[in-house]
Amino acid sequence: MSRPITLPGLGLGLLLFLITSGSGSVKAQDSPEWLDAHRTTAEQFISAATADHTTYDRLAYLTDTFGPRLSGSQSLEDAIDWILSEMEADGLENVRGEPVMVPKWVRGQESLTLLSPRNADLRMLGLGNSVGTSAEGLTADVIVVKSFDELTRRADEARGRIVLWNVAFTSYGATVQYRTRGAIEAARVGAVGSLLRSVGPYSMSTPHTGNSAHEEGVPRIPHAAITVEDAMMLQRMHDRGQPIRVRLYMEARHEPDALSRNVVGEIVGSEFPDEVIVLGGHIDSWDVGTGAMDDAGGCVAAWDALRRMKELGIRPKRTIRVVMWTNEENGLRGGNAYRDAHIDELDNHILAMESDAGVFKPRGFGFTGSDAAYLTVKSIGTLLNPIESGEVTRGGGGADIGPIMALGVPGMGLSVQGERYFWYHHSPADTIDKLDPDHVNLAVATMGVMALTVANLEERLPR
Repeated sequence: MSRPITLPGLGLGLLLFLITSGSGSVKAQDSPEWLDAHRTTAEQFISAATADHTTYDRLAYLTDTFGPRLSGSQSLEDAIDWILSEMEADGLENVRGEPVMVPKWVRGQESLTLLSPRNADLRMLGLGNSVGTSAEGLTADVIVVKSFDELTRRADEARGRIVLWNVAFTSYGATVQYRTRGAIEAARVGAVGSLLRSVGPYSMSTPHTGNSAHEEGVPRIPHAAITVEDAMMLQRMHDRGQPIRVRLYMEARHEPDALSRNVVGEIVGSEFPDEVIVLGGHIDSWDVGTGAMDDAGGCVAAWDALRRMKELGIRPKRTIRVVMWTNEENGLRGGNAYRDAHIDELDNHILAMESDAGVFKPRGFGFTGSDAAYLTVKSIGTLLNPIESGEVTRGGGGADIGPIMALGVPGMGLSVQGERYFWYHHSPADTIDKLDPDHVNLAVATMGVMALTVANLEERLPR
């Protein structure tokens, strides 16, 4: 007969779920015996992580106070200074900023004006790494296409014009290539500028920025995103045969690389201090919105997982290290610098975990590693079934842990119910009001239980 558990401080909704489902400390029939030693600690951690809204409050303070944190900006460095100070106050160990040189791309002033068939100011955001226009701006006719293939077929029409990529969102992976390569492919056929329908499935006249690429030997032309609504309007004008003329003005420029830091704090392991479980997110953001989802939320959830361990007096067998990587958005230099700084220690990196999909209600993890390791973390996931975040699937990781995963470190990414993530992604709407405090807590609980259990295994996670 199953017996519901009572966890002090647990939210009423979660407690009712445990009672009505008969879950909690009940052992699943297919649960391995070794997992029993970790069950009580997992229950205590979940209770602590869901007891109050201090994680959400900390995230709100960070994003409200320091705002957007583009690489090379003073706001990013001020935020890092505050985080390091707070980590020290939390009692984390070996708190430090590991230096990273990052690119400094500056947006400057920008605008897009429709001149024909009528006059209107169109909302836009220059895309990261883009060049600017001349001081007079760029005035040209617009050709609208829906794919790279269509531009190839109509290459003769594009010369001397601005190409608008009106590509409907299907998935991020499929659609983002037009943001990444749009300016390159437009320039190849002689276009003088490139506009992009913002990469996202839903819009309320909100443009989305993001990084873009250049290619050696291909002229660099200005590249900017417009709203879904305006892209569709220009498509209708184009289909009617109405001439479309715009004036694009961008002050975008590159300045010399700037010094930034990866943020690091730890709880040092009691038995195997040189063996490390890494978890975190990226602390930089785009220069619009406040980067609450992308990715301050992932950073603070990982950070507060360690804070909760300290509050509970837990010292794991292996070191648990929170890392907030810098420059994920427009360079990935933080992830690469972490790899390089710790290259001689990677054999002792037991697991790397990343949260970079918004701290919405968690489902579990996607995991990349050996079959034996997968079976282990899948079993650990059952400890999270009471909060419905125990699913562990094959395939997962993250951009910042990618460089060390490529050298053999097992990796996993937090999986969430993020159906609305790309509504706000890289836009002025990426603000904390889109997040639920209880869901943020569940992300803390999910990441913390997984990291803590792996850290306390009798044998290290197999590779």
